Amino acid sequence: MSIRNKPLRWQGSDEAIKAVQIAFDVEEAVLQAVRRAAFDNNLSTPDQIRQILALPLSSRPKRPRLTVSLGPEDYVQLAERYGLNPDDRLRIKERVTMDLIDFAKSLAP
Repeated sequence: MSIRNKPLRWQGSDEAIKAVQIAFDVEEAVLQAVRRAAFDNNLSTPDQIRQILALPLSSRPKRPRLTVSLGPEDYVQLAERYGLNPDDRLRIKERVTMDLIDFAKSLAP
């Protein structure tokens, strides 16, 4: 399908589709240094690597968010903790969000 035949909302994704994610196997000290620099510079780890390599950074704003992968067993454990049904994933997510907010507040000066 050529770009002319694609819906307008899809046409901007062509460059992103051409991008390739690269993983770097480095020692722990390098990993920690890059992560610490990213944190100190309020950047994502990939953006910090791009900055180190003098590559342009995306000017698009990014949503500030945290991510974690949860499997079915994790949902069962969290549901038990919160007294919820393991299938009520939205409510579990809301409760986890509150726990993260409480954690951040507990560390605030």
